[in-house]
Amino acid sequence: MSERLQQLLAERPFLLADGATGTNLFAMGLMSGDAPELWNFEHPERIEALHRGMVEAGSDIILTNSFGGSSYRLKLHQKQDQVREYNREAARIARRIADAAGRPVVVAGSMGPTGELFEPLGALTPEAAVAAFAEQAAALAEGGVDLLWIETMSAKEEIEAAAAGAATTGLPFVTTMSFDTNGRTMMGLGPSELAGLAHGLSPRPLAYGANCGVGASELVAAIVNMGSASEAGDVIIAKGNCGVPYFVEGQIRYDGTPELMADYARLARDAGARIIGGCCGTTPVHIAAMRAALEAHVPGRRPTLGEISDRLGKLTAGTEAGGAPGSEGQSANRRAGRRRRDADAAF
Repeated sequence: MSERLQQLLAERPFLLADGATGTNLFAMGLMSGDAPELWNFEHPERIEALHRGMVEAGSDIILTNSFGGSSYRLKLHQKQDQVREYNREAARIARRIADAAGRPVVVAGSMGPTGELFEPLGALTPEAAVAAFAEQAAALAEGGVDLLWIETMSAKEEIEAAAAGAATTGLPFVTTMSFDTNGRTMMGLGPSELAGLAHGLSPRPLAYGANCGVGASELVAAIVNMGSASEAGDVIIAKGNCGVPYFVEGQIRYDGTPELMADYARLARDAGARIIGGCCGTTPVHIAAMRAALEAHVPGRRPTLGEISDRLGKLTAGTEAGGAPGSEGQSANRRAGRRRRDADAAF
């Protein structure tokens, strides 16, 4: 039912998305370097448990275990010829859990970046990217998703290619970017530029916003900065990391408590977001705290960047400037993007 998200948005002031994929799968035994998508066949019961935990915590939207499901990402694990199988199964698993929830739960087909750089910085052509995203989108549609969820993007060209690929299915889609380099994406885009990009896509996304990034404070600030270019009726997504990451005995941990994520949810709502969830580090415990906070919250005025910093953590200078480029400009962001090309950010 591809209209499910539109119907829920028409009925409710906010929707709660889910939390992290990788973080929670690591807790179930996924090893660093392994592809979560392979668990759709190897350990489907664990993927079901991930989705069920989010639904029971109060999520209205769950994302399929297919973030790295494009042929380019699966090629790292010699599975590039099985895009249809892995994505279709990811959708089917999430669909089973959503349909058993006893209330409306939206299944969103997660589509992450290819990990490749576009010409002239790299070898990826727009045509090849569109084809790869279309292949993934078709498999997710076949598996029964309600919409396609293009996430953690850094480059304008990749959003355009993913949107074009998604559009081949006829399903609605949303898109988010990760603002994690001094208030901008690793390819140099700021939050207000995403709003303009979303307005220019045809068809338009149902919603757009930010996910992942540095921490909850930076994410909410990105939503505030995005508001300067938003239009009436825009649906904004906030899906921030659970605090700030740090290493413990070689493993990444996040310092966000349920109380911090509850306050993040309230501030994200005040900033204008209508779809609010968590990204890296966010567990069902955090999602439950966010649900309770949002249910009890009466939205107030848009927070200032100073208030966000005081309540959620210090902001970078670039974020405080509204996502203006740092002194090194976009070339530094491009170099960072190249270093990151094999990183899976939706953990």
